[in-house]
Formats: sequence, C-alpha cells, structure tokens
Amino acid sequence: MGCRDFWVFLIVLGLFCLRAHCQSLTCDQHDLTALQQFMGVLQTTIDGWELDRSANCCKWPGITCNSSSSLGLEVPVDGDTGRVVRLELGNKRLQGKVFESLGSLDQLRYLNLSHNFLKSLIPFSLFNLSSLQVLDLSFNNLYGAVPDVVNLSSIQILDLSQNYLNGSLPSHICNGGGSELKILKLAANFFSGDLPSGFGNCGSLNHLCAGMNSLSGIAEGIFRLWNLSDLILADNKFSGQLSDGFGNLTNLVRLDISSNGFSGTIPDVFNKLGKLQSFVAHSNQFTGNIPESLSNSPTLTLLNVRNNSLGGPIQINCSAMVNLTSLDLATNHFGGHIPENLPYCLHLNNINLARNNFIGAIPESYKNFHSLSYFSLSNSTNTNLSAALGILQHCKNLTTLVLSLNFHDDEFPADPSFHFEKLKILVIASCRLKGSVPQWLSKSKKLQLLDLSWNHLGGSLPAWLGDFGYLFYLDLSNNSFTGEIPKNLTGLPSLIYREISLEEPSPDFPFFMKRNVSARGLQYNQVSSFPPTLDLSSNNLSGPIWPEFGNLAKLHFFELSFNNLSGSIPSSLSGMSSLETLDLSHNMLTGMIPSSLVKLSFLSKFNVAYNKLHGMIPTGGQFPTFPNSSFEGNDLCGDHALPCPSSDVLPHQPSSHSVTKRGVVVGLTIGIVFGTALFLALLFVFVLRKHRPGEIDPEKEDGNTDDKELEQLGSSLVILFQNKENTKELSINDLLKSTNNFDQANIIGCGGFGLVYRATLPDGRKVAIKRLSGDCGQMEREFCAEVETLSRAQHPNLVLLQGYCMYKSDRLLIYSYMENSSLDYWLHERIDGPASLKWETRMQIARGAARGLAYLHQSCEPHILHRDIKSSNILLDENFEAHLADFGLARLILPYDTHVTTDLVGTLGYIPPEYGQASVATYKGDVYSFGVVLLELLTGKRPMDMCKPKGCRDLISWVFQMKKEMRENEVFDPFIYDKENDKGLLQVLEIACLCLSEFPKMRPSTQQLVSWLDGIDISI
Repeated sequence: MGCRDFWVFLIVLGLFCLRAHCQSLTCDQHDLTALQQFMGVLQTTIDGWELDRSANCCKWPGITCNSSSSLGLEVPVDGDTGRVVRLELGNKRLQGKVFESLGSLDQLRYLNLSHNFLKSLIPFSLFNLSSLQVLDLSFNNLYGAVPDVVNLSSIQILDLSQNYLNGSLPSHICNGGGSELKILKLAANFFSGDLPSGFGNCGSLNHLCAGMNSLSGIAEGIFRLWNLSDLILADNKFSGQLSDGFGNLTNLVRLDISSNGFSGTIPDVFNKLGKLQSFVAHSNQFTGNIPESLSNSPTLTLLNVRNNSLGGPIQINCSAMVNLTSLDLATNHFGGHIPENLPYCLHLNNINLARNNFIGAIPESYKNFHSLSYFSLSNSTNTNLSAALGILQHCKNLTTLVLSLNFHDDEFPADPSFHFEKLKILVIASCRLKGSVPQWLSKSKKLQLLDLSWNHLGGSLPAWLGDFGYLFYLDLSNNSFTGEIPKNLTGLPSLIYREISLEEPSPDFPFFMKRNVSARGLQYNQVSSFPPTLDLSSNNLSGPIWPEFGNLAKLHFFELSFNNLSGSIPSSLSGMSSLETLDLSHNMLTGMIPSSLVKLSFLSKFNVAYNKLHGMIPTGGQFPTFPNSSFEGNDLCGDHALPCPSSDVLPHQPSSHSVTKRGVVVGLTIGIVFGTALFLALLFVFVLRKHRPGEIDPEKEDGNTDDKELEQLGSSLVILFQNKENTKELSINDLLKSTNNFDQANIIGCGGFGLVYRATLPDGRKVAIKRLSGDCGQMEREFCAEVETLSRAQHPNLVLLQGYCMYKSDRLLIYSYMENSSLDYWLHERIDGPASLKWETRMQIARGAARGLAYLHQSCEPHILHRDIKSSNILLDENFEAHLADFGLARLILPYDTHVTTDLVGTLGYIPPEYGQASVATYKGDVYSFGVVLLELLTGKRPMDMCKPKGCRDLISWVFQMKKEMRENEVFDPFIYDKENDKGLLQVLEIACLCLSEFPKMRPSTQQLVSWLDGIDISI
C-alpha cells in the first residue's frame, strides 16, 4: 500500500468511526421531548420516529447528532449525550404545523422542512436559534408575517420561498452588519412594501431572490450589498426610474428586473458591473436606447429587453461584448438598419429582432455569422427574400429561422444552390409570396416544422414533402396550390410512430402560432407545444383524400377545408387515433360519412359542411357534440339534419303518361335551377377567395388581423350597451384605444372562438372584451346566442354582458372584468395556484357556481342550458366569488321543455355519457359537467390529461376506482387535505359522484346542489 493510499484509508476509517460514535450516542432528553412534541402536531407519521420516552432520537431518519463534548458543552454526569445538530425532513409529504418546540433545539445547525405541506405561522422561536446556519422552509403553506427582528447570528442560508408569507420583509435580519448570511430566498410569497434598507447590513450576501411578490420600492441601503452576485426582483410592482445605485453592486453576475413597471431610460452604470453575465429586463416600460455601458459589456452573455419601448439604432459593440450568446430586442421601437456587426459577436447564437422598425436588407456580413442558431426578424418591413436567404444559408449552424410578415409580394426564390443543412424550423408566413415551394428545401433533411401559410404560392405540392424524417408540423394553408395531395405525405414517420423530440430554443426565443381563422385564440409560445399538424386548407387542391392518411396515428390537426377535393371520405381515417380536429368542409366530397369515425375519441372539431355527401350522419362517439353547422350544405339526414326517411313507406306510382309530361317539366326546372346554382356557387367561391381574412403575424401573441384596417373604418361603429345607466355611445375607436389596438400585452385569456382582452373604457370602467371572428354561419349564431342569453341573465354568480359590437367578421363582446381570471388558471396553470386556493375558497367557488347554474336552470326566463360547464368558464372576481361565463354554446329553451336536440357541444372530459348515445342536451347534462368541476376542486387534477398514457387520462374513472378500493383520501389535493377538512371533503366527493351518475335521472337538480353545498360545515 502506497503512502497516499494509507492516508486515504485512515481518513475513511476515521469518518466511519465518527459516524459509528454519533449513532451510538444517546439522545439528549431535552431534544427528544422537542422532537416528539413536533411529531405530535403533524397529521402524518414519520417512518422510524417513536413516541416512546426512552427512544434514541439520534438513530431516527433525518436526524444527525454530535456529542456534547465535541460542541464544547458541559458533559452530563451520567455520560456524554447526543445533541441534535441536523434535522433533514425535506420532501417527506409532511402535513400539519411547524411547532414551537423546534426552537428548543438550541444546538441545531441545519433545519430543512422544504417541499412539504406544512401549514401554520412560522414559530418565533425558530428565529432565535443562534447556532442555526441553514433554515429551509420553502415550498410549504406557511403564512403570516416574519418578525422584523431576528436572532439568527450564525445563519448562512435562509429560504422561505414558495409560501404565503405576507407583510414587510424583515429589515433587521442581519443585526447591524455582523451577519454571515450568504443566500436569502423570499420568492413567490405575498410580501409588500420596500426592499428594506436593513438588507444593506448583510455584508456577506451573494444571492437575493425576492421575485413574485408585491414589492413596490427599493431602499438605498440595498446598494451597499457589494458582495451580491444574484439579484432577482422579477414580477413585482416596482415602478419609476431604475436607480443609478445598481452600479454600486459591483459583483453582480445576474440581474433580473423583468415584469415590473420600471420606466424612463436604463441608467448607464453597467461599466461598474465588471462581472455581470445576465441582464433580464423584459416587459417593463423603458424608453430611450440601450445604454452605452450595457452595449459594451465584455462579460454579458444574455441581454433581454424584449417588450419595452426602447428606440433608436441598435449599437452593440461586438469587439467588446466577447461573451454575448443571447440577444432579445423584440417588440420595441428600434429603427435604422439591421446592425451589420452582430456576426462579430463570436459566441452569439440566439437573436430575436422581431417587431421593430428596421429598414433595409439583411447585411452581407451575416454570411460569416457561423455561431447563429436561432434568428427571428418577423414583422420588420424587410425586403428581398432571395437576398436574405442567399445570405443566411451561409450560417452553417442555423436551426431556426422566422421571417414572417416581411418581403411582401416577393417571389419565393427557387435558386437550386440554396442549402440550409441544419435547419429544423422555418417560418415564412403572411408574406404574400408568389411562386412555388422551392426544390432546395428538400435538402434540409432535419426539418421538423415548416410554415409557409398565408402566401400566394401556387403549382402542385412536391412529393418530396413526404420524405422528411422528422417533420411533424406542416402548414401550407391559405395559398393557391393545385393538383393532388402528394401521397408521400401519408408516410411521414413523425406522424406515424415517432415520439416527437424537439430541441427547444432558448426560453428567450418565444414562438407564437395561430392555427386557423376560426380558432383565433389558440396559440403556442414554444415550439414543443405545437401540436402535430397537417394544414393544407384554403388552396385549390383536387383529387382524393388518400386512405393511407389513416396511418398517421400521431396527427392531432388535419385541415383540408376550402379546396376542390373529390371522392369519398376514407373509412380508414379512423386510424388517426390522436386526431382532435378534422376539417373537410367546402370541398366536393361524395358518398357517406364513414361510421368508423365514431372511434376518434379525442375528436373535438369535425366539419364536412358544403360537400356533396348524403346518407345518415353517424351517431355515437363524439358526433353528438358537433354543431349542426358542421354538416350543412349536404344531403345528409339524422341527428344534425332532417330526419332520415323511413324505408318501409312506398312512394306513389304515377301513370306512365303523367310521368312523361312531368319528366319534361322537372327536367327543365332542374336544368334552370342547377345552372343558376352553379353560377352562384362559382361566384361565391370567387368572392370568397378574393376576400380571405388578412395575414396573421405569428410573432404577435394576439394573432390579430390588420388592426390598421379596422382602425381606419371603425370610427363610425357604435357599441350598443344594455347597461341603461350608461347612455354614452362608444365607437370602435374607443375600444381600440382601450386595448391599445388589441395589443398582446392586454390579453387575459382565451374564450370560445376568441381572445379576451383587458380594457379600461373612457369612463374609467375596467372591462373584458372578447374578440370573436371567423367564417360566418356558426360564428354569427355563437355571437347572437351569447348576446341573447347573457342579456336576459342577471345574477351575482353570472358574468355580466355590458355591451356588444359587430363589424364585418369581427364580433366584440364586452363583459364585466374579473380580477382573478378563471378557476382553470388557478388550479392548472398558475404555479402557486393550487396552494393559493384554500379549502374555504374552493367551497366558496363551488357554492357560487352552483347558484349561478341553478339560476340559469330554474329562475331565468326563459330557462337556459349552459352546455359547456368547465373550470375555464368559471371566472373569479377580486374576492374569489365565482361567475359562470361563456354562453356562446348555450341555447334558450322554453320554461317547460326538458331537452333540446340541436347543436350539441361541449368540451372533452366534461361531456356526459348520454351525449354519445342520443342527440339530447338536458339540465342533468350540465349537472354532470358541474360534478367534473367538483372533482377538479377536490383533486387539483384536470379531467382529461392528454399528456398521460391513455389508461391514466380520465380523472372520473380514477376517482371511482379509488373510491371502490376505499382509498378516497388519496384523491384529495394535498394543499387542502387535513384532519379539519376531512369530513367536508368526503361530503363534497359524495355530491360529485352523484352528479356523475351514469343515469341522468339519478343526478340531483341544481337546487339540490345549492342546498347540499350550503349545508357543509367548513369552519375550522
């Protein structure tokens, strides 16, 4: 054994002996009592912990002891004892309180209770543990204020993030400058007020994270933190000019002040920040230009000032910024020429310059931009596509290229020498490009996403489009392509069997996609969220729909509408098992609708309107949920059309003489009618194609059409309000101003058939404006239905319709503004949402929604079926009172009718089982959907999770199975489950299960629901 190995052996042996010695120590009785008292108030057990007074806590899991002698303490007469120095119980799913007794562990150095479900005030005694070095209570449900004066004289790491703490931040946490505190994490709480001046006494602090609070001011003392390396203040309420004092933080490496209200110019102090690597300031109100010291920073790697009001020419000094890798300047007012020196930033690979005011072409210098990987220049009035592609093809590492809303009326270059070897994502949409799909694209073998929509491209679609091994998203809609659909498209591997794996660009490189005109609100802000899609709609394609398309089991959206396709609908399309949208409308398809399509269990949109189909509309599956408008313009019969004729009724047989005379008359009549109809049809198609909706900006989150056109013609448009207290007429210009021309910053949600915007009207009222648009027909009816139903429905638990507006294809509904968005947002989207919804709040929401539904069913005249009860249609005001919304899917019924049989619709996961058997919508159907919402409130889970395997997607089946196995307590959301709530939770679960009965007559009425929910005691 060598000398080095010998010393290693001695060290390991020493550690082993020390560990054995620690485990052989007998737990100090004082510490044992403190731990057992803490265990006594928990609602969950800790494996290996005992309540026996003779237990040795030093052997318990999560406990580390040191001997009294090693800690310099007086050794007891009866021998050395073990004192608890570490308590590690993170991520143990503990429920209950943090008990005061833990403050008695006076030798504790390390305390970690993070990632549990502890719910209480933080005991004051914990802030007096003078030996404590690490205190981690993050990711719990702790509430209340933190004491202003603490005695944690040895503390080095303090993490209180992701709780419900409120009040002011503890200003005296560092006790006059003697603190060893290095890391302070306070994010995702409800702290308010200022970042206190007392933090400036934390001379050793190098990490301060206070994002996602309600802080509004920064005291000057903060700028004494000379050792600070990370300062994260994102998503607060800071406003006004950014202080020059940030220049004093000379050791800063990361500064994040995004999503606040800072305004004015960015101070020119970055020359003092010699270690700064990341500056994130997006979504503020900064003006002016990028300060010189920032655009010359030699250490900066990430610069993100997206979504401000910065302007002037871009002046980035690449000879100085030698470490810059990511530059996001999108959605500002930068002008002048595209900076030609960016290729000299040798490590720069991510550039987003979209939505600015540049002039001129892409500089020749970009031929040498070898580090460039992600590049967006959308909506920047760029010209000469051929020159741009000729330059960018030399960027050998380019994987993502977005150039939409530029190059208007250019020819799509066909230069066979173009080659983008590593290109994965290409978006050149809404450019009115002429020409055809160029052959050179076929050489980009790694292509995964191709969007050339909203151009004027023509010719036939090339067969090689089906040769891409990784292509999962193809949008060639709204062009003028002719000929047959290439059969090769039916063999795209990524749509047949491959799991789509897409390397995501930087989080600072967002994408925005609008799938089609009728779904204006459905958008995706990252490529991985894009659904597998084939969109060839609004072209001049002819020929058949290939049966082999049924092999595309991974496809979600299949759009072929507004073409000239003929032949029958292949029954094999039932093999597209993941399909959510199938639109074959406005073609010349013949035959019957295949009954096999009822197997498409995830199909939420189906449209075959205006073809030449005949026969019976299939029943079963999702078909009863589709509106009548999906089938109109055909010779169909059944649930969504005229009743099918009975086969046992024989027609009257006229004489042969009358048949001859009548045949002549009928023939002439048919000829005249057919000729006239043909002429009108051709005229309709011509007008329709000439007046397609405008192009869509994929970089704009709201996906609007040309707002300037609406603005120019809207000054005379009057908004009609049903609020009799307000007699002042409003014009479309008032709405444009109140939403900043429907700017993306004002989007607050997506309702049925449109985005919802926040707006403040001239009289100061805050409202929500839903902007609907799309093809007439159904859209017109949806709009009228919302106006009719909501204008008659007035109840505290319904969203109030205040007014409406109609202009061409635009339909605007003006609602009362709901401060807290939707129940769906709090349960499923907001990170801290489920933890924020206490049991009392969830019960309040359930009761309010039930009252609103009971009013619609029994008190409103005429009575109303909602037909789309779901968590996203339950909006919450500032007090978390529930308001039912979105009556676009409702139909009025007479007071004594029990059902209606037209336009059955709904949302997957909320649709009652009987809707798949008969075309009948009933009050009990609404009750079923309400039962699903109750399950969401109880479990915190979505009713249908498409990201999970098929056997685990259905919440209802899972809950019933758990109930059958007597495991009801395991279904409840841990954020609301405790002993105090146990009885109420089980009562609501029983109510939900009654609502979800397979037999509609067994379900309660809404009045019973109100009574039962009001009868549940939630007092604590």
